[in-house]
Amino acid sequence: MLGGIISLASYSYSGGTIGNILNQWAEIGAFSYALPFLLIFALIYGILSSMKLFGKNRAVDAVIAFSVGLMALQFGFVPEFFSNVFPRLGVGLAVLLVILILAGFFVNPKKAGLMYTLMAIGLIIAIIVLIQTSAGVGWYSGWWWYDNWPMVAFIVFILIALAIIIGTSNPKEAKDFELGPWRIEQKD
Repeated sequence: MLGGIISLASYSYSGGTIGNILNQWAEIGAFSYALPFLLIFALIYGILSSMKLFGKNRAVDAVIAFSVGLMALQFGFVPEFFSNVFPRLGVGLAVLLVILILAGFFVNPKKAGLMYTLMAIGLIIAIIVLIQTSAGVGWYSGWWWYDNWPMVAFIVFILIALAIIIGTSNPKEAKDFELGPWRIEQKD
C-alpha cells in the first residue's frame, strides 16, 4: 500500500495522449520552426499571388515565399516572437469574445455603435498585445509609454475627433467655396 502511494505521488500528469503528442511536436520543432515557416510562407505566397507581381507565374511566387520563410527562421527571433505574440493574442481574443457575449445580452447587435465600440476595444486589445509582446521579446519600451502616454492619448483623441468630423460631414451641403482668389464650384 505504501509503495502504491509513493508511486502515485511520483506520477506526474503530462496531459494524456494529446499532451504527449503536443510535447513531441514541440521537441521536434513543429512550433518553433515548421508552423512559423508555414505561416510566413502562406502570407508571402498569398500576397504575391494576389498582387500578380510576376503575372501568372506561381512558381516564382512560391520560390520567393519559400526563401523568405526559410530566411526568417535563420535566427531565433521569429520563433521567439511567435511564441510570445500568439498566446497573448489568444487571451485578447477570449476577452473580446466575452465582451461580445455580454454585450449581446444587453445591447441590440444591429446598432452600428456596438460594432464601433467593439472595434475600438479590439484595437485597444491589439495595442496591449503588441506592447506586451514587445516587452516579452526584449524590446521593453515600458518607460517610453510611462513617460509619453499623455501625448499618445492626445494624438489618438485628435485622430478620432478628425475621423468623426470627416465622417459626419456632408459634402453636398457645400456647393461651392472660395480658396483665396479662386472660386471653386461643384457641379451636380
